Amino acid sequence: MTPKQIVNELDRYIVGQFNAKKAVAIALRNRYRRSKLPLADREEITPKNIIMKGPTGVGKTEIARRLAKLVKAPFLKVEATKYTEVGYVGRDVESMIRDLVEVSIRLVKDERYKEVEARAFERAVDRVADLLLKQSKELPEGITKVAVIDEVSKHNLDQMSVEISVADIPKPVELQAGGGEINIGNIFGEILPKKTKKRTVTVEEALRIIASEESEKLIDLDSVESEALKRAENDGVIFIDEMDKIAGKSSQNGPDVSREGVQRDILPIVEGCTVSTKYGNIKTDYILFIASGAFHVSKVSDLIPELQGRFPVLVELDSLGVDDFIKILTEPENAITQQYKKLLAVDNIDLSFTEDGIAEIANVAFDQNNTLEDIGARRLQSIMEHIVEDISYDINEEGEVRKVVIDKDYVLNNFRTESRNLKKYVL
Repeated sequence: MTPKQIVNELDRYIVGQFNAKKAVAIALRNRYRRSKLPLADREEITPKNIIMKGPTGVGKTEIARRLAKLVKAPFLKVEATKYTEVGYVGRDVESMIRDLVEVSIRLVKDERYKEVEARAFERAVDRVADLLLKQSKELPEGITKVAVIDEVSKHNLDQMSVEISVADIPKPVELQAGGGEINIGNIFGEILPKKTKKRTVTVEEALRIIASEESEKLIDLDSVESEALKRAENDGVIFIDEMDKIAGKSSQNGPDVSREGVQRDILPIVEGCTVSTKYGNIKTDYILFIASGAFHVSKVSDLIPELQGRFPVLVELDSLGVDDFIKILTEPENAITQQYKKLLAVDNIDLSFTEDGIAEIANVAFDQNNTLEDIGARRLQSIMEHIVEDISYDINEEGEVRKVVIDKDYVLNNFRTESRNLKKYVL
């Protein structure tokens, strides 16, 4: 995809913020350009990491998430405040790379599962048919296996019960609060026999469970792990939120004691190093890092100079105005107004919004963001929930379709001037 096409795709879900969209689109296209170069040149070219600066709720996370979805790249969102300097209780920064690899493993596995889906289902049908013939007394006498297979594959027997054996996987043991986990079964591998347990489930669920087991047998796990490591290394995107919370000098005590230390621990990860994972080593040189923060109290310049140098692209996102709120309510494919229409349609409520009603909702959101805390588009969620609260509560499941129109007067009646600042509506 060209940068313009990427921006057009992001426009379907995110209103405004052209500069941020343009920066990430160029970063994504540079990945494609790098992949077309000779190996020697590829090794010399590293991503130009990005810092997004702007208030909460203006689309920073959504831009990064949608970007990764466009190319099916391994994507991980983390909060900088979750990590601590080495030596303190908490998660170390290398765990974000291990988490990215896990995301990549799931991504590649899902793709491979789809490739073997038909074969795995056939095997599952065959095994379920055998179980039904042995266990079920509901089947007609003298029915053949071929006939049972036909009925199971057509989902005609989905609600019948069948007893199956499933793997009894021990729960992981947490090593420390907020730290890693350890799975005893994974440590001993094939040394200990795999434990199973009996479960009585519907044929529909049995097909799903057994098809999953058969899929595992049909895919090459070594190939999956190798491909996943390669993708995480070359296509991975890590979005580090709340970067502003670890900016500035460390205090000698209190909860922020290790924040500068966290910056120094993040530095080698962003600069490029090798991290050991249970699937093998991964180099972080070519992972794209996108940092984000409001930077109200601290500034980008408060980050340690070495870390600033590793995020050469700085993009400032704008606060949302009334026109932006109107677009957010009407233009995206997943607009919140459309979500409420679909939800309430389940209870025979035909919800509609007039232009002046949407404009008034936008005005209320802008007014509350200016008067209270600026929480961006998230303000619309609290306002919309309050507007439809009585409508959602007062339903008649067996009644006819009820039409409800949200116009300017309706919004004004729910948000009078004196009620706009009530704490009830504040997140």
